[in-house]
Parts: sequence; structure tokens; C-alpha cells
Amino acid sequence: MVQPSAVQPSAVQPSVAQAGAVQASDWPPAGSILAREALGPLEARLERPLYSLVMETAVLVLAAGRGLRLGAGIPKAYVPLRGRTLLERSLDILLRVPGIDHLQPVLAREDQDRYRALVGPTDPRLAAPVVGGAERQDSVAAGLAALPEAVEWVMIHDAARCLVRVEAVERVLALGRECGAALLAIPIGDTLKRVRAGAVEDSPDRALHWLAQTPQVFRRGLLEEGLAKARSDGFNATDDAQLVERLGVVVRVAEGHPENLKITRPSDLLLAESWLAAEGDAA
Repeated sequence: MVQPSAVQPSAVQPSVAQAGAVQASDWPPAGSILAREALGPLEARLERPLYSLVMETAVLVLAAGRGLRLGAGIPKAYVPLRGRTLLERSLDILLRVPGIDHLQPVLAREDQDRYRALVGPTDPRLAAPVVGGAERQDSVAAGLAALPEAVEWVMIHDAARCLVRVEAVERVLALGRECGAALLAIPIGDTLKRVRAGAVEDSPDRALHWLAQTPQVFRRGLLEEGLAKARSDGFNATDDAQLVERLGVVVRVAEGHPENLKITRPSDLLLAESWLAAEGDAA
């Protein structure tokens, strides 16, 4: 059961400063909603209840996939991992991240009752779920449309990446705010081969290739523009950063960690269980 977080809602200034990306003299970030509002001197802004003025950062938690490759017989987000579902674990982690003002779950229509049975009284930042679509970007568009107008920064996270670390989320959020678009990724350790018709064509330089993870963070306007262009072009992205890359925008990379895998196959679930056991996770 997802329980209320001990972290109080904020306008993210303290958490980003703690991450070392923004100092008080740089707050609020140039171009942000707070910078555009005539709210008085910086000291006065920080003394006011900023959460009541703006919810600047939201997370779309994507949980509409069926997870057929996992073979669990139930939707992947509701598969238990040491006594708690993947979705519960993801929500709990995100609710521990200072600076996240709004969490928007995106579910399959047929999973609404399952979600209500799973998630009881919760943190006020956790919104009622919305129904996703057939493709990933359809679910992103549905979640985006449900966000309050005041949200300027949008983070997207897979519910199936339920072992992401709080510090990794903070790191990519700070980088996204600095640059406009960012994602977590890890370097590839194995040798890559480009294969066509069962034959090796070449061996790309692995130093130039990273494995994309979530969360991925975008200025809201960039994500909306990327979705509109993909829809117009008939393009179906396999991750959200592709939508923004196609606009010619540079997407920055914050290094993630191997445990932040997307649980897709039974072997992934076993690996996640072993990691949690090694860390002393209580079921």
C-alpha cells in the first residue's frame, strides 16, 4: 500500500540546491513560471507557500502495458516483487523525491478497479489515474493532457523500473531543468554487432552507445511539440526522448545505474528479487 510521504510538497528549490545544480542566487531558474511572475524579492518568494502558487514538476507514471513477455498472467505493473507490486514500489520511490509536485498514473482502462484496490489513502500529490492508449506515446499524451496548466516540467517514468534510486531521479531532474531535456542512461559494457540477415555488418564503437532508462525529463512545451510532430509524421517512438530529439533538441544524459532495469522477462524479476534481498529489503 502506498502510504503518505514524509516529504512535504515544495516548489523544488531546496532539493535542486541540495543536488548542487542550483544555488539560491540562481533561483528561480530563468524562464520558469516563478521567474515570470512578479512575486517580489527572492527572500519573499521563499517565505511564501509556493506549493499553493504553482505545481511546477509532474511525473507521468506509465503503467498501461500488458507485460506479455513476463508471462505472469496479470498486467506487469501489478506483478508482486517481494510482497509489493512494481507499481507500488515505483510510486513509493517517486514520492520520496523532493521537488516532485504531482504524480499522474496512466493505466489501462481495464485496470482501474485493480488500481483502486491496490492504492488506498495516499499522498495528496498523487492524482487520480487516467486511461492510457494503445502505444506508449498515446499514454504520454493522455497523461500530459491531465496535468494542471501550472506544470512546466514533465518527467516520464516506467512503473516497471521500480528499483530506480532517489538520487538518480534527483540527478536527472536537475539536469533536465538546466538543459530542457534529459534522461537517465548507462554505458554499454558488451561489444555491439550490427547484424543483417544473420550476418555481421560491422561492430559499432560501444563507447558511443548507452542504454536509455527512465525517468526522462522535458520542458512541457518541448514534449507537447514532439508529440504533435510524431502524430503528424505517423512516427511511433520507442522512448520519449526520441520525440524531442526529432525536433533537433539536444537531450542530455545523466548516468543511471544497472539496477534500474525495466522488468520485462521472468529473468529480470529474478534479478530484481536478488538485488532487493542483498540490500535487506523487507517483503
